[in-house]
Order: sequence, then C-alpha cells, then structure tokens
Amino acid sequence: MKLMILVTSALNHNDARMAIRQTWGFYSRHHNVGIGFLVGVYRQSPQNAIIQTEQRRYGDLIQARNVDCYGNLTLKTVSLLEWVDTYCSQVPFVLKTDDDMFINIPLLLTLLKEQQKAKRSIFGRLVSKWRPFRANNSKYFLSKSEYEPDSFPDFLTGPAYLMTQDSVHDLYHQALEMPFLKLEDVFITGYAAVSTGMKRVNVNEFRNERIPFYTVQIRRTISIHEITPKEQFLLWIRTIFKNKATDESFKNNQPLKLLSEYANFSRWHTNETYPAP
Repeated sequence: MKLMILVTSALNHNDARMAIRQTWGFYSRHHNVGIGFLVGVYRQSPQNAIIQTEQRRYGDLIQARNVDCYGNLTLKTVSLLEWVDTYCSQVPFVLKTDDDMFINIPLLLTLLKEQQKAKRSIFGRLVSKWRPFRANNSKYFLSKSEYEPDSFPDFLTGPAYLMTQDSVHDLYHQALEMPFLKLEDVFITGYAAVSTGMKRVNVNEFRNERIPFYTVQIRRTISIHEITPKEQFLLWIRTIFKNKATDESFKNNQPLKLLSEYANFSRWHTNETYPAP
C-alpha cells in the first residue's frame, strides 16, 4: 500500500461516507490506496448499533473512544495518529481529511511520486499569522483562558494534509504531552509539528476551501472543501472524464446521466461495483 487515507467523519454523516466510497474512495481501492473513516461514539448507546451495522457491511470504520462532537476533533485526530502508529506503520504516506472534502486521487498520487524521498514532512495549505476567533458565536471561538496569544504559529489547515509515515509517531507522542487545544490543525500541524521539528510544505494544489467548479481548476486541485454527497459524484466524474459531452451534462446539472456514465466506467475498469447503501 502506497497511501492510507483517513477521513474524520461525524457519526450521522453516512450519506457523505457512502458518496466517498462510490467515487474517489472507490478509485483508491484499485490503486493501492487504503481508506478508512474515523468516527467517535454516541452518547446514547442504542445509536451505536447503527454504526456497527455499517461497519459489518463495509468494514472501513475506525471508532475512537471520544464522544463525537466538533469540540473533540483534536481528540479524534490524536486517535487517528495513534491508529496509524499502531496498525499502519509501514505505509509511506498518510492523508488526513474530512468527509466534506473532494480529493483528486490521481493528482494526489502524482504528488506522492514527486515526494517519495521526503522525510519528516507534512504537506498541505500552509498559513501564517492567523488570529484566533474571539467572537463567542463562532464554532472556532477561543477565549483568552483557552488560548492567550493573539496569533497562531504557522500551520497547515485541517480539511486535508499529507504526512510522511516517519512523522506520525513523533506527532502522536508529542500531542500527548501538550495542553489541549480544540483547533486540531493548529494543535497538530502547528504546535506539535514545531515541537518535533517537522518540515511543513505548502502545496498550492491543496486548496482546502470551496472553489468554483470549473473543469480545468478541478483537475488541477488536490483538495476542495464544503462538498455535498451529490457534488462528490459530479466533481469526480469531471475529474476522470475529459469529453465535452460530460462537461455539458455537468453544466446542465444532469446527475443521472453522469452517474450512468460513471457506473459504466467503473465496470469497464474494474469489473466490480461497490455495494449500494
């Protein structure tokens, strides 16, 4: 396996997980790439049975021990690092991403080839001089008691970043020694990365934001944020097909026609279909 992709996912986002399984996740399975979805636990135990049913069907869920909520995203990401360090320590690269992200797998694999000799590195969208949100109506709110400085260290934004295998162990153990911060990207790729001397590399193709759905732009971008399950199919088809008719179907919002084309593509390339939900 050349790459392990771990997708942090909310427990009730089964539609998002299914869309990924049937698009860029499906493609990944046939290109020596593993994929798993990291979820937390429900407060109410009967609801956990739903997740167990999904796990029996697809076998790609990893359940952390923390309650599933945004405030525990840092704990979930630390659990991700722990799982990789324990069970997946031979894979050269690990991509951490979210379930509302579109990932251009062919372009990502090109990056892996270019960086196959990289050591102790994290790749993604590197930002500088970002300031904490002090407005208490924001989900990113940090009080002075939680975080006193007026700016963050340089960090890689959290929707998607790529780690070399040799960075995971040190990031995980460093995270266990640091004061908790609920912003996982600042915590892991900022403070933990600085403390362990990791190299952080800005890659322009990691956008980690929503962008206009222009075909050329999509094919030149590794990661796009705030994507709905329906849009996963549309973006993926635009990534793998390069004909004018498909572009027109996309422009005219004809998902059924596009899905039919994608189903034919999948059978032709793999002679296999992913089980329906």
